[in-house]
Amino acid sequence: MRDRSTLTRSLPAKAAVVVLAVLMTASCAVRTTSMLRDPDTVRIALNGWVGYEADAAVIEHLLEHELDYQVQIMQIDEQPAWQALDQGAVDVILENWGHEDLMETYGPNGNDTVVDGGPNGNIGHIGWYMPRYLTEEYPGIDTPEGLKEHADVFRTDESGDKGQFLAGAPGFVTSDQGMIDHYGLPLSIVYAGSEAAQLTAVRDAYEDEQPILFYSQEPSWIMEDLDLVRVKFPEWTEGCDADPADVSCDYPKYDLNKIYRKGFATEDSAAFRLIDAWKWRNTDQNVVAGLIARDGLEREDAAAKWAADNKDVWRPWIPEDAAK
Repeated sequence: MRDRSTLTRSLPAKAAVVVLAVLMTASCAVRTTSMLRDPDTVRIALNGWVGYEADAAVIEHLLEHELDYQVQIMQIDEQPAWQALDQGAVDVILENWGHEDLMETYGPNGNDTVVDGGPNGNIGHIGWYMPRYLTEEYPGIDTPEGLKEHADVFRTDESGDKGQFLAGAPGFVTSDQGMIDHYGLPLSIVYAGSEAAQLTAVRDAYEDEQPILFYSQEPSWIMEDLDLVRVKFPEWTEGCDADPADVSCDYPKYDLNKIYRKGFATEDSAAFRLIDAWKWRNTDQNVVAGLIARDGLEREDAAAKWAADNKDVWRPWIPEDAAK
């Protein structure tokens, strides 16, 4: 999944998604902050995983139905999303996983074009997972030592004479290879191609009670559906992953946060105040993400269902002076 720099993930485009077709860079793009734009339109970056899509779906629904804003959902990878904020082409990133280097570049100590919007309520934690039934058949397999002993359990045609570790897309930047190398694990990383393809493979294996070891994270709707166990690596401490080729620890936890285009924050619109007040739990995101990824609902329908069932959660986010 993500390190604190350039991870991307893929997500099939929705019909209503506006695709940002040109990769903007600070050296060649013209900032649009001073250009005329519709103040009643909010432009939300959509990074490529379904949990983020759940965030965007609910915010889009509330902005449109409670405050009469128009919303543009702009599908764009993580690092380019920050560049889009810098150039004034996007107003908000709803779910940021660290990226201290990008804040240095675009925040108060750099271009001063983006603002840390504080937590969105989700706690993010990347990790390695397997079905619980494997730990019952092979006690201790959910540790580095147990994986080393039982790696052959995970062998597939794709992994050859090593056990398979199922990842998402090759473009993901992770610590997985560094963890494999540090612990001398006879595992080979096999890429499913996307989060959706990876989790389909996980569910298929789970239904047949087959061995599978894979990369995932919390929040994730799959955690609500399957009885999974997290592999027990030593807890993350500062510097334990400094060398990407030799990682001795688990992934860190993140208080996932919002990142604003500075102008969007200083305008203090009703849309900004709604997003700024928005804070929900991992379980909320998982419900909406599951409706999209598992049940096949369109983003708009998933958000409408969650909103209808959770009025007590979202009503405090609506600015009193702007509510219908």
